[in-house]
Amino acid sequence: MLESLLLFVAAAGLLTITPGLDTAIVLRTATFGGPRDGTTASIGICLGLLVWGTTAAFGLTALLSASELAFSIVKWAGAIYLVYLGGKLLIKPRSAAAFADTTPSDVRGRKNSFARGFLSNILNPKVGVFYVTFLPQFIPHGVNVAGFSLVLAGIHVVMTLMWLSLLIMLTLPLGRFLSRPRVIRSLDRLTGCVFVGFGLKLAAAGRN
Repeated sequence: MLESLLLFVAAAGLLTITPGLDTAIVLRTATFGGPRDGTTASIGICLGLLVWGTTAAFGLTALLSASELAFSIVKWAGAIYLVYLGGKLLIKPRSAAAFADTTPSDVRGRKNSFARGFLSNILNPKVGVFYVTFLPQFIPHGVNVAGFSLVLAGIHVVMTLMWLSLLIMLTLPLGRFLSRPRVIRSLDRLTGCVFVGFGLKLAAAGRN
């Protein structure tokens, strides 16, 4: 069991630090909304991972691997959402960051950050398929499959939150440079392209 856990930590760690959509969302949110918004987006992403991991542990997300219709519905919902986010950034990029203290608008902004992180993750069926195909490789014989799968999923969630928190901390020293209007507009457009690219990639993705 210990060997399985260590192997999973090593493999999941490499996958966690590989740049992807979650990284792009958290970096942009932390840069332009501040560390609180970045943390809120990270929590949303990790909650999405936890939902996928829990459903995978009980075999529910196997439906995504078995059903073309179920996979397509979630896939297209996620692709449309990502293209929508990216399109907004490309059409109307910001020219100022928002690093205010706690105000009603900030609370609303953090709620939006949480929703953005959660939806971007939960509407990506590849995450569910990933858990269904990845977790079983590290489940030793003689253990409760659902329980051990939940442990592995929990470890992955914690590792992801730690990695995203580190990324948020790294944005703080660059805050003055990243708060320049020209830099903000450029990064918004760049992030918009990334989101649209991920959306198109997701739309073209198959189950395998």
